[in-house]
Amino acid sequence: MKVTVENKKGLNKDLKIFIDKETMNSYMDEKYEEIKGSVNLKGFRPGKVPKEILKRQFGKAVFGEVLDKVLKETSTKALEEKKIKPAGQPKLDLKTYGEDKDLEYILSVTELPKVEIKSLENIKFDEYTVKIGESETDKRIKEIAKNQPNFKEVSADTKAKKGDLVSLDYKATVDGKDFKGSEGKNTQLTLGKDLFLKGFDDKLIGVKKDDEKIVEATLPENFPEKELANKKAKFSCKILSVKQSEEVKIDDDFAKNLGAKDLKDLKTLISKQINDEYKNSLDQLSKNQILKEIEKIKVDEVPENLVQEEVKVLSQGMSEEEAKKNKKNFEEKAKTRIKTGLILNEFGEKNQIKVTEQEVQAEVQKQLRMMPGQEKMVMDFYQKNPSALASLRGTVYEEKILNLIKEKGKANKKEILKEEAEKILKEAHKHDHGHVEEKKETKKKSATTSANKKKPSTKKAKSKPAAKKTKKVSKK
Repeated sequence: MKVTVENKKGLNKDLKIFIDKETMNSYMDEKYEEIKGSVNLKGFRPGKVPKEILKRQFGKAVFGEVLDKVLKETSTKALEEKKIKPAGQPKLDLKTYGEDKDLEYILSVTELPKVEIKSLENIKFDEYTVKIGESETDKRIKEIAKNQPNFKEVSADTKAKKGDLVSLDYKATVDGKDFKGSEGKNTQLTLGKDLFLKGFDDKLIGVKKDDEKIVEATLPENFPEKELANKKAKFSCKILSVKQSEEVKIDDDFAKNLGAKDLKDLKTLISKQINDEYKNSLDQLSKNQILKEIEKIKVDEVPENLVQEEVKVLSQGMSEEEAKKNKKNFEEKAKTRIKTGLILNEFGEKNQIKVTEQEVQAEVQKQLRMMPGQEKMVMDFYQKNPSALASLRGTVYEEKILNLIKEKGKANKKEILKEEAEKILKEAHKHDHGHVEEKKETKKKSATTSANKKKPSTKKAKSKPAAKKTKKVSKK
């Protein structure tokens, strides 16, 4: 194989690729040997059909398969030999080809630009840790205690009031008749929450232990027995107990119930929890600073084909007139996104950053935890949409790249109070609204998509009918 680079125009190059007919014939002979064993022709034993007979019977089909294979292999080797990383899908134009002929074709490719990543190791950004005061930790623990129900049974003559926990047995009827689900045993209601039937709780205010009371209530519109929907039911209630809430005592036992060793350990855990809540948001600010610094790195030329692909993404769902109006703005955004993506991708490759299947599955599990009750729907979505899973893999890849840049960069470490953290985040949101999401999109669309190396597709030469036998070469 002989490869020469022609017509260099910036990032656009034409590669002239020549394979002599002897090499092509050897590929053809290999294919004939391969099919010989599976061909059954009358008058010949299996595996004994002469090559000349095979050529007459299957020559065109064999040549089509061989040509397709050679184009795939040689185009990939040519790009590797010339150290060219294609931006998008190269095009292939056949010049000379045929049985017992040399093969010559032109591979037109837009090359990914060379990008400088050394400066990333000295990139500057702010890294925050939040100092959580003891009063803040105590406040959070009190909030947790307030939400931990602690009911204690009261004396038999104490009347139930709003907020009390009432336990009861009941038997209900509609028009004097029982119905499915009309009985309940040891049903517990916190008066005032109105979680049973509308207005039911209010009619239990004032009851005492061992009281018997008839409560009338309207069955809901969505009642399972449709013929009883919106009908009045009589509930014969037997009050089993009345309990009033008591303030939870914050001590070692309380802490142990929450999974801590003791109260001191609980305070440490809660302090870390509050810190982590702010850390995630502040870490994102650090990453945004890194991305802004990356935008300042100069890239001589951004592949125009990638810019136009990105513009299409940005203008999705817009009318033709609206897209035209915003085209210039979109092109600037597209160039920034692609440039950032190219730099991140180059850094990832140079540092051999890989994403394991376990890391992808861990990210899926994180998504599941974020959508309680919809786990099956989310899992089905990823199983049925490989592109969504690939996007998730891209997100993990980008996070790993940014984390490594942070490790290698120059962090300006700052310890701040919770109030300062809130102020910083508020200001960031005010002055940079929407910027975080745009940066996420920049990474998502550019780092793993735009910079992908692809194998070429075959461009059929109109003047040569036999070229119809060539197929598109699959992506790498």
